[in-house]
Amino acid sequence: MSNTLEQPVLWIGESRSASRKARLAGLAVTKITSAEALDSLRADYDDLNRDRALALPFTLLEWHRAWCASFLAATEAIEDSLIVYVVRLATGRCVGIVPMVHTRRSVGPFSVCSLALLGADRALTEIRMPLVARGYDAVVARLVQQELGKIGRWDWIQWIGATPAFGRGLAGSTELRWQPPIMDYLLDLPADWESFRSNLKRNIRESLRHCYNSLKRDRREYSLVVLDSPKDIQSGLADFLRLHALRAQLPGTVVHPDHFASASARAFLREVCAQLAMRNITRVFQLIVDGQVVATRIGFVMGDSLYLYYSGFDPAFARYSVMTTALAEIIKFAIAKGIRTVNLSPGTDVGKTRWGPREVPISQLVQVERRMRSRAARTAYEFACSGTGWIAKVVAGSRRPRS
Repeated sequence: MSNTLEQPVLWIGESRSASRKARLAGLAVTKITSAEALDSLRADYDDLNRDRALALPFTLLEWHRAWCASFLAATEAIEDSLIVYVVRLATGRCVGIVPMVHTRRSVGPFSVCSLALLGADRALTEIRMPLVARGYDAVVARLVQQELGKIGRWDWIQWIGATPAFGRGLAGSTELRWQPPIMDYLLDLPADWESFRSNLKRNIRESLRHCYNSLKRDRREYSLVVLDSPKDIQSGLADFLRLHALRAQLPGTVVHPDHFASASARAFLREVCAQLAMRNITRVFQLIVDGQVVATRIGFVMGDSLYLYYSGFDPAFARYSVMTTALAEIIKFAIAKGIRTVNLSPGTDVGKTRWGPREVPISQLVQVERRMRSRAARTAYEFACSGTGWIAKVVAGSRRPRS
């Protein structure tokens, strides 16, 4: 059951060994190279996302479509092209979607080519992963690896979320480098707030007591408002962008960059939240104090999981620790709705770890061509990414929307 918008690439029906033949027989690989054609995979995206142990907005079709519209680059220095591999059984069932972006970076006559999972932006797509049905990691990786060898020279591939089985499927003529994992943090929720609160460490229980008592002492009226309609969400995003920027300007504390300072990032956020709101996934949480929005956070509800995205707050209310209060109220909301897990997002900081979340490591793997040129190019890229100045910007590449 191959979609007409997909370009047929390979049909695996033979193998040198009987065991390998049993694993690969009847698997078809197709390739998609336009963002518009991704719409033909909507049912497949939904099926594979339902089968995932970790629910993420970043692997949804709407996220990928919005990302392509906003961030596929076409400049003199950077040229992106979309390559999405789709793996199906003979029955038509999709067992793998591997969305990738091929990037050529040029500095004068010198250029390097790399591939990465779709979503290689500056911190907006927090976790990238291939979509693979359980039990098919190795064979999907092996088939995609074969296809990657046909697209011409490339210097390295950045993989995220690759299982050990997926890594074994990639092993071949290239060098695999496992990197330190990205650490994600999940709260497993009980049936009621009191059970959750009683299991917290003493320091966070004391912090919560202070948050609520300080509001009560100053006779401040507070409430959590949850926006879920497309119209209300767009209105709520205006408050989010304002408070997110204010938080980034706050001195004397942990640095929180304004991830939505650019027009393209703001347009992307509005578009992806609007698209996911139509599927009842987007939420904008607002802590209201005396009729004023003082703290806000974007969330995405997928099944019985809530993913908490970026936040913002009014520094004038910092003495009330309003972000802590907002998170507590969001957790109460999640418990009341029967949500089983709250994903606090990746990145290790005390604002997450003090809640006692479960750590979920997300693997990172770089696949480097064995050529000396490719190894040198990857080393130069890593050096540039860790530095500053115009060389780092050109090599690492800040993405711009296509004109």
